[in-house]
Amino acid sequence: MTAPVSAASWSTAVPDWKDRIREGRSMVPDLPLHDAVAEKALRIFKRLRVPDIIGTPTYGEVCDEWVFDFVRVVFGSYDPDTKTRALREFFLLVPKKNGKSAIAAAIMVTALIMNERPAAELLLIAPTIQIADISFSQAAGIIRLDAALMKLFQIQEHLKRITHRRTRAVLLVKSAAPDVVTGTKAAYVLIDELHVFAMMSRAAEVMTEITGGLASRPEGFLLTITTQSKTPPAGVFKTKLAEARAVRDGELALPVLPVLYELPLEISRDGGWKDERTWPMVNPNLGRSVSADYLRAELVKAEYAGAEALALLASQHFNVEVGLALAADRWPAAEYWLEAAEPALTLDDIIARCEVVTVGIDGGGLDDLMALAVIGRERGTRDWLHWGRAWAQPQVFERRKQIAPTLEGFMRDGDLVLVEDTDQDAREIADICERLHGAGLLPEAAAIGLDAFGVGTLLDEIEGRGIPADMLNSVGQGYKLQGAVLTLPRKLKDRRMRHGGQGIMAWAVGNAKMELRGSNYLITKQAAGSAKIDPVMATLNAAVLMMMNPESFGPSVYETRGILRV
Repeated sequence: MTAPVSAASWSTAVPDWKDRIREGRSMVPDLPLHDAVAEKALRIFKRLRVPDIIGTPTYGEVCDEWVFDFVRVVFGSYDPDTKTRALREFFLLVPKKNGKSAIAAAIMVTALIMNERPAAELLLIAPTIQIADISFSQAAGIIRLDAALMKLFQIQEHLKRITHRRTRAVLLVKSAAPDVVTGTKAAYVLIDELHVFAMMSRAAEVMTEITGGLASRPEGFLLTITTQSKTPPAGVFKTKLAEARAVRDGELALPVLPVLYELPLEISRDGGWKDERTWPMVNPNLGRSVSADYLRAELVKAEYAGAEALALLASQHFNVEVGLALAADRWPAAEYWLEAAEPALTLDDIIARCEVVTVGIDGGGLDDLMALAVIGRERGTRDWLHWGRAWAQPQVFERRKQIAPTLEGFMRDGDLVLVEDTDQDAREIADICERLHGAGLLPEAAAIGLDAFGVGTLLDEIEGRGIPADMLNSVGQGYKLQGAVLTLPRKLKDRRMRHGGQGIMAWAVGNAKMELRGSNYLITKQAAGSAKIDPVMATLNAAVLMMMNPESFGPSVYETRGILRV
C-alpha cells in the first residue's frame, strides 16, 4: 500500500508565481505524485499524434515541458490503491494559439485509455457548436492516426461519440444546458473556453450539475481550459477565475490545480503587455504553435484599429483581464473607478459618516433595470461616498439572455434584486428614501432626483412615506447632465469620491460611452446601445443634486434620540 500523504503535501499554492512567470519556470508546484501512474499517462500522451499539424508529429515532439508537467499532475494525483484523487479540478488559463484545444483533446483521449471504470462517461461540455466540433474532431483525429487505437475505439461521427470497445467507456459531446446534463455521473469532464460557457443562461446550474455528478466518481476530474474573457469577467468564469487565483496565492485551500499564464498587474497595466520581452511569460508555446512575428503583426493591426481592438488582442493573446477602460469613447470615469474603491462601503456607513445625502433614481421598462444611487457628503472631509442598488423584473432575464449570467452574479453579490411582483422595486426604493429622510440626511429641496420620465408608481410610493414633494426633483437628461459627467471623473481620480467596489457599478461604468454632441459631452442610453448603464444614470442624477451643495433638512433622529447607529 502507498503510504498516506497529508493534505498539506497536496497544496497547489504557488505564492512565488510572479517570479516563476518572469523567469520562465514551471507554474506547477512540486507535489507527491503517484509516479507510476503519472509516467504511464505521460508515455501514452506523448505517443499520440497531433491531427492538425503537417506531418502529424507526436505530442511528445511538439509540446514543451510545461504541458508534460500539467499532464503528470492530472494523472499522477490519482491513487491506484484507494481509487481516489487528491486533486479533483484542473484550471488552465492560457492564451490563444498555445495549443489549448489540442492539449485538452489529448488529455481526454489519455483518460479514456487509462480509465478503469466499466461504462464510464467522459464529457466534452460545449458552449457552442463550433467549439464542440473542434474538441471532438481533435479527439477523433488522434485516434484515426493510430492503428492500435482504431482497433480499440469505435468512432461515431454523427453522434459525436467515441466508445472504448473493451470497457464500454464513452467520450461524447454534450451541450451546456441544465436539462441535458441533469443527472449526469460523468467520471471525466472537459470544459473548453469557460468564458464562453459562462455567458450562457443558467451556466451556474450546469456547473453545479457537473460537480455534483463527480461526487460519486472519486477517480474523476473536471478539466477547464480557457483563455481570458473578451469582456469583463462575469458569471461562473469570474467565480472560477477568482477561486483559481486564491488557490494559487495561498488564500484558499482546495483540491484544485490552477495554472494561470497571466502577467502580474504591475507589468500588464498601462499597456506593459505590448513589450515583447513579456510575451514568452504568458505564451508558453512561443516559438512552437505561436510566433513572435504573428503577435507583432496583430499588435500593429490592433493599434491601427483602435482601443477596442487592442483590448481584444490583450485579452485573447496575452491573458490581460479586460477592465473598465475598454473603448476610445469610454466615459473617463472608467479609468479611475476601480482605484477609487473603499471596499465594503455600505449604506449604513454612509448614514453614519455623512452630513447630507442625495438620491438618484433611473427607472426603465419591465425589460430594463431600475437603479438607485446614494451619494453622501462626508463630515469633515466633504468627500463624496457612493452606494447603489438595482432591481430587475423577471422579463429582463428572458429578453436579455446575453447578460443574464452577469446579472445572476450581481444577485449573488446582493447588489441586484429580482423582484417578485411588479411594484416591489418601487416599494424598496421608497423604503430606502424613507430611511434616509428619517435619519435627517435629505436636503429640504432637490433631495431625490429622477429623470423627467419617472415612474408614477415610484413617485406615489415615495410621497406616501411622508416625504415632501419639494424633495423630489426632475433632473434634466442629455446635455443637462454634462456637469456631472465631467465632474465625477475628476473626483474619482483624486479619490474625493469613493464607492464600495460593487461589481454592478463597475460593470455599468464600463458600459458607459461618452459622445460629443455639439459642444456638450453626453452619456445616454442610446449611446450605450444594448448595454446596461442604469446604475450610472442614477449616479449622475444623484451627483447633479449633490453639486448644488445642499444642506440636510434637519439633524438625524438617531442623534436627537441619543442612539446614532454606526
